[in-house]
Amino acid sequence: MSEKRRARKNGKADDRVIHLKPPERMKIARQQPIEKEPDYRVCNFEEVSDGFNIELAAEEALRCLECKDPVCMKECPVNIDIRGFIRLIYQKDYDSAIKKIRESNYLPAICGRVCPQESLCEQACLVGKRNEPLAIGKLERFVADYELKNGNFTPPEIKEKKGQKVAVVGAGPGGLTAAADLAIRGYEVTIFEALHEAGGVLKYGIPEFRLPKHIVDAEVDRVKALGVEIKTNVVIGRTLTIDELFDEMNFEAVYIGTGAGSPRFMNIPGENLSGVYSASELLTRVNLMKAYKYPEYDTPLKIGQRVSVVGGGDVAMDAARTSKRLGPERVDLFYRRSREEMPARIEEIHHAEEEGIHFHLLTNPVEIFGDDNGWVRAIKLQKMELGEPDDQGRRRPVPIEGEYFTVETDTVVIAIGQSPNPIIQQTTPGLKTTKWGTIIVDEVGATSREGIFAGGDISRGGATVIEAVSDGKLASRSIDEYLTEKRAKVSSD
Repeated sequence: MSEKRRARKNGKADDRVIHLKPPERMKIARQQPIEKEPDYRVCNFEEVSDGFNIELAAEEALRCLECKDPVCMKECPVNIDIRGFIRLIYQKDYDSAIKKIRESNYLPAICGRVCPQESLCEQACLVGKRNEPLAIGKLERFVADYELKNGNFTPPEIKEKKGQKVAVVGAGPGGLTAAADLAIRGYEVTIFEALHEAGGVLKYGIPEFRLPKHIVDAEVDRVKALGVEIKTNVVIGRTLTIDELFDEMNFEAVYIGTGAGSPRFMNIPGENLSGVYSASELLTRVNLMKAYKYPEYDTPLKIGQRVSVVGGGDVAMDAARTSKRLGPERVDLFYRRSREEMPARIEEIHHAEEEGIHFHLLTNPVEIFGDDNGWVRAIKLQKMELGEPDDQGRRRPVPIEGEYFTVETDTVVIAIGQSPNPIIQQTTPGLKTTKWGTIIVDEVGATSREGIFAGGDISRGGATVIEAVSDGKLASRSIDEYLTEKRAKVSSD
């Protein structure tokens, strides 16, 4: 039976799919997600994008060329079968599409929203050679949201129980992924989370308007549905040590995915003034502790009428856009390089500009001034120019001598990066680290201590959500191999 007749017999065919040739598909315009208007969204924390509806998803899926050698998949850090799940979308088999994605990525509703697809799979998309690339991330989000809306989730079958216990430290994207993958492989998994809610940076770092917390909770529940136990308010390194997990609780392997929660500062005069926040403090107060709902939630946050954010990455955009929603008259963002060097996602920069954030490029703070009561009143900045490229190929920002200006401000938010908390490294003998405090891992995610694996920000120093997910997957495979060898050795003895 031909593909055309088979598709029609199954009731899933669209004649356009059967007859539309690649050149015709290339002419279809990239579909745009449904988004709230800027004037409306800056007044609340509702999700900015509503994504694709069924019609938009169907039209966008038509644009896929179904390449024989899908280079998009090769550029996906978790190797999702992109061609396969998109084919299922235009066949209107959404349940199978989400199952296809979850074979490779157990957090599709999250990654469909925050993964930088434009610099990964979409950048490799052949449609993008002559047109805008396929909106792969938006299609991933569509099927994940469709599943959630219709209550169609069923956990994958666990075929064999291994009878071995694995501890996962940190309930962020890497820890949740490692736990899910290990549970599916048949291991008894417990996640230990320092905060009072699971989700890690997904909960405290990424704003509600970009990643609603009910989405994170739903993904966490799907991990729990695999039999994973999550223990919150447990600080590994204080409440329990890694060695106690092995020696007293009988875990046979440990995955460390605690991220990088310690903020970096610029070490300029005035950073100790009241009204100076790290981005992580500001975002944690708002996202996890619901400061934007004060006094309903007992988390006050004094923001003032003028906010200055320092940085050019996604966290800086999140801090600026979050600040805007707290009601100041003006939010300024200062970045020491040009727009082309900004590491933030293009979409986030675009949304920030739409929402009225004032960008000051090639500008770097050198001092923060305070009033007689120790509160911020102004920030002094130096103009910069781009010099020679650094070791990563980005042109270095060079100060222009004598070029300074001062901006009055009530609040300064520093968003220039974060470092790992050293608590686990300091309490785990034999665990080798770099001079920056990150845990050293090999190509399979193994550390210098037998049975201990790590990934995400704790080993990379700074990673995206999808990189943490990829590391969690890698480590779960490595842990499985390690424990399989251990079982075999016990059996032979």
